[in-house]
Amino acid sequence: MNPAYDFTGQVAFVTGASSGMGLATARAFAGAGAAVALADIDEDAVNAVAEQLAGDDHRVLALVCDVTDEDQVAAAEEGAEQFDRVQDVNLRGVWASVKHELRHMRARGSGAIVNCSSLGGLVGNPGRAAYHAAKHGVIGLTRSVALEYGSRGVRVNAVCPGTISTPMVDAMVEGGELDRSRAEAGQAIDRLGTADEIAQAVLWLCSDGASYVTGVALPVDGGYTAQ
Repeated sequence: MNPAYDFTGQVAFVTGASSGMGLATARAFAGAGAAVALADIDEDAVNAVAEQLAGDDHRVLALVCDVTDEDQVAAAEEGAEQFDRVQDVNLRGVWASVKHELRHMRARGSGAIVNCSSLGGLVGNPGRAAYHAAKHGVIGLTRSVALEYGSRGVRVNAVCPGTISTPMVDAMVEGGELDRSRAEAGQAIDRLGTADEIAQAVLWLCSDGASYVTGVALPVDGGYTAQ
């Protein structure tokens, strides 16, 4: 009989994770509740493993890493730490907010919550697995809480912004991480969105005009996800 382990809230860094003993170890850690950083030199293989484990609702991050290169190992280890930070900010923070909002709304018997997911909660994107995992998680949280609290007078929805003109996005453009022209060309409305447009979507979801809307992940993305 195999012993039961609980690694919830911990991060496991597994090398050679795309096959053999490394893969078996990664699966075991994921099954025991850990967030698993999958490191392997074979990019296609490790991405396939990450996709499979994520499909089983495990928290995973694929990292291409040649363990004979110390710099790559150091970068991969840093990436594993960043994964936990991204989850804390983008998912755990939302969960904590919803938890305490519901305490008050449950007592009052009414309320509307709008969580901030992202275009990244609806699609995937190479190189941004941690962020997209968190934003997908926000949508799952939103839908589950909406089902649980609909009969108690509380509506719960999520807004999914596309590429919005904000200081963060401006910094990404300046740093070469985002090509503004390509971002604008990748959607039906060929410009970036504005913060005010997201705010208006949030206000509508909270208003009586959306009184029969709950459990929705609303894209406000200039038509990107319509493609």
